[in-house]
Amino acid sequence: MSSLKILVIPGSLRTGSLNARLAATAAYELAQAGAEVTRISLADFPLPIFDGDLQNKSGVPKNAVNLKRMIGVHHGVLIVTPEYNSSVPPLVKNTIDWVSRVQDAHETRGQVFRERAFAIAAASESHATVIPNQLALSFAGQAYDDIDRLKHPADVESLGALVQQLIDVSQRMM
Repeated sequence: MSSLKILVIPGSLRTGSLNARLAATAAYELAQAGAEVTRISLADFPLPIFDGDLQNKSGVPKNAVNLKRMIGVHHGVLIVTPEYNSSVPPLVKNTIDWVSRVQDAHETRGQVFRERAFAIAAASESHATVIPNQLALSFAGQAYDDIDRLKHPADVESLGALVQQLIDVSQRMM
């Protein structure tokens, strides 16, 4: 059996970044747990701001292709990203936008994201309470019925757990 390969991507380039430090710590923990770890810097994969017209004119940048292929040789990916205005920073979003456009001849667009496990971690000094439950709705195009309700029991259960946890934690903070 081949060893488990995990790619760790810090979503910050700033010197002394708390998220880059967390990525280094996570990479160490993953290695201690027996994984073969690759930690990269997105500074080594510079990309222009995503623009569909630029893609049509020039194709997908080589760095997006290289990063997509790097993701493709790993079984799992940990993205350690700062939070910017309740979202991921532009660096992370732009990288995902470009990588999602890479399509090798033998695959569908975005296939690299569907064939491995992803985890997200973040370090912050804001002391925000973030509930641990998350919802990742797979095959969202087929997930809804005619009145925009989730049709699959597992999805309904996942959403219910998220909603309930948000309510419970919010009520405790009142």
